[in-house]
Amino acid sequence: MLASTVPQLDDQQRLLLDVVRDLTARVIVPRAEQIDETGEFPWDVVAAFREQGLLGMSLPEAYGGGELPLFDTCLVYQEIAATCLTSSVTLADQKLASDPIIRGGSAQLKQRILPTLASGEVLGAFSLTEPGAGSDIAAIQTRAEHRGDTYVLRGAKCFVTNGSVADLYTVFARTGPGAGREGLSCFVVPRMTPGLSVGRIERKMGLRGSPTAEILLDDCVVPAENLVGQEGDGFELAVSALDPARIVVAFQAIGLAEGALQQAGNYAVQRRQFGRPIIDFQAIQFMLADMAIKIDASRYLAHAAAHAYDERRPEATRLAAEAKTFASDTAMSVTTDAVQVLGGYGYLRDFPVERMMRDAKILQIFDGTNQIQRVVIARELARAWR
Repeated sequence: MLASTVPQLDDQQRLLLDVVRDLTARVIVPRAEQIDETGEFPWDVVAAFREQGLLGMSLPEAYGGGELPLFDTCLVYQEIAATCLTSSVTLADQKLASDPIIRGGSAQLKQRILPTLASGEVLGAFSLTEPGAGSDIAAIQTRAEHRGDTYVLRGAKCFVTNGSVADLYTVFARTGPGAGREGLSCFVVPRMTPGLSVGRIERKMGLRGSPTAEILLDDCVVPAENLVGQEGDGFELAVSALDPARIVVAFQAIGLAEGALQQAGNYAVQRRQFGRPIIDFQAIQFMLADMAIKIDASRYLAHAAAHAYDERRPEATRLAAEAKTFASDTAMSVTTDAVQVLGGYGYLRDFPVERMMRDAKILQIFDGTNQIQRVVIARELARAWR
């Protein structure tokens, strides 16, 4: 990889990245192309994450996790995304599924659930989106009816990452009357709960080894103690999980773009036309330079967002949306240009930039489209000015 432009890392961060780079080189790089080609979930990669304790790296130490700051965990996601975005997303979804429980769960619920997520014994999935409620969380229609010491859930979730392989779901459903933000609640629903089933598994352009599934809830009965927090906490729990998720996406986008730039640079040095390496031609030089500028700008914005979040600064929400938008747009632009640098070879599946370009598109969409991010940014600016 190119020399990093990031600020100096401390010894613990460098050691963490050394471990991740070794794992990536041994386990992920040899498998990345096959994962994409077959569309099979990479259980061997998950086993390697489990062995290194990475599945629980963001969870509290009290429950067996590493309790790393968001910035440190994002460095891990970035490093893995440089060679296989599917593997990075698989790892990051464990954090997303855990966050509502960490924030709102009772002491008893945390003690029962979080150690299994921290050890990697259990894979989690964040189940928020519905066919009519994507960007508009308040439009959720899945319902949870309180019956004695249980809740009965009815509805359907879609676009659930790891949906067909997860052991446990954090599910958002409506417990209160009417529509809107009020009355949304969050529940922990184990995979084997009667009434829960996996529906359609989507066929995707990219992230092919990361199963995106429909989850069906048909009179699905869960104990009342599986309610996360109180009734009505669901909207806040969902929104609070999205700020760190967007920062994670920004770092993944940077990693993916870095990987594509490295592939393009290596090719430009080796490929000869008109008796010279194509990196000697200004047209190629300017493309590579623009790619590097965008990546470095994305990196500084993502770092600012992660540190703002770790320090609980009020601008974290705006910076998270800015970093996600700029970095994911950068990943799309850089991977597209990387295909162009490789020319006809870039269009072939024999070269990783083709996969990287397909994978990059989703980064502009999930965890809030970039159009929604601009709404968030404008809202936060207006709030500050008022």
